[in-house]
Amino acid sequence: MKIPITKPVFDSSEKEAVIKPLDSGWLVQGPYVAEFERLFAGFTGARWAKAASNCTTALHLALDALGIKTGDKVVVPSFTYIASANAVEYTSAQVVFCDIDLATFNIDVNKLKEILCKDKDKEKRIKAIMPVNLFGLCADLPEIMKLAEKYDLKVVEDSACGLGAWIGNKHSGTFGEAGCFSFHPRKSITTGEGGMLITDDEEIANKVSSLRDHGAGKSDLARHKEKGGSLLPEFNVRGYNYRMTDLQGALGVAQMKKANYILKKRREVAARYDEALKEFDELITPYVPDNYTHGYQSYVCLFTNGEDITGLNMEKIDRLNVLRNRFMEKLEEEGIATRQGTHAVHTLGYYKRKYNLNDEDYISSYAADRLSIALPTYATMTDEEFGYVVDGIRRGIRE
Repeated sequence: MKIPITKPVFDSSEKEAVIKPLDSGWLVQGPYVAEFERLFAGFTGARWAKAASNCTTALHLALDALGIKTGDKVVVPSFTYIASANAVEYTSAQVVFCDIDLATFNIDVNKLKEILCKDKDKEKRIKAIMPVNLFGLCADLPEIMKLAEKYDLKVVEDSACGLGAWIGNKHSGTFGEAGCFSFHPRKSITTGEGGMLITDDEEIANKVSSLRDHGAGKSDLARHKEKGGSLLPEFNVRGYNYRMTDLQGALGVAQMKKANYILKKRREVAARYDEALKEFDELITPYVPDNYTHGYQSYVCLFTNGEDITGLNMEKIDRLNVLRNRFMEKLEEEGIATRQGTHAVHTLGYYKRKYNLNDEDYISSYAADRLSIALPTYATMTDEEFGYVVDGIRRGIRE
């Protein structure tokens, strides 16, 4: 049996959706993107949603709209996908890495406090925080927002994995000035590639609308709907080509109609894992704080081989990493796909060289990189597939 790490939920409605723009002849950002934006804003409770070509470009748009520029600094967790840091680099600002809390895989608020307290350089000071709502679990956003207010900082949530993540009745992406989402095929809903920025700030929404479209004063859709549409719009700011196509927008509309179903089913799979994996001391299952709702873009465990991981050091992490990798190879041999959760960005060549960093500088992030393991999770997972994965885990651990 072959078990993928995830799979999208498609049926005839997606096929019918993508044909509509083909029939209409309007393929660039247009009416279906607008409808997708409306549905996404309604789902998350944001005032505005603005589609982009992907989440990375959405993050860049958010930072640009907030005025982040050369000489500024932005705090980013050191355990995240490289896109988070890359978006900061696109603005020519500096990345300031912060370690994570291994229990949640999200930014460690105590470490964040230490960084902000030490930020004394008035010429090149920290101007923003980019908390990542990793794997579908919100970071400690209430505390982060308190720190942002205290130090007069902007907050851009990297909520690439955050669809269906809540704290109380507040959705991820709605705490900071902006939140950005991904629709890559590994996410709960997908448009192939694609991203979305949400905000409650009208000025940010208007800036992003222009910036994503080369800096145009109005969109092609708006121009073609009004008298005088034969004339090109004004371009008063430097922008980018970060638009979403209407083919993707139509696919997004179809996916949004399934969003609640998909999230419900993914949470059911996660609950089954929580129960089934209790027999394995070798794996620590995802932790969900009180009043948090996990979206389970990924179901990510820590491989500990049953050892105490308090007071981790490099020697223990590297030793356990060998065992984790062997375990993942065993599952792969049985046709069960797994992945490490994501990477510790400070260990990757570009950032390691540019900022003169060492692997041990952010020890929890390093541990998460070396010891995390994402298990197959998708809404349509059958009982047979689930049982096969758990049996494979049992055999892999024994061997």
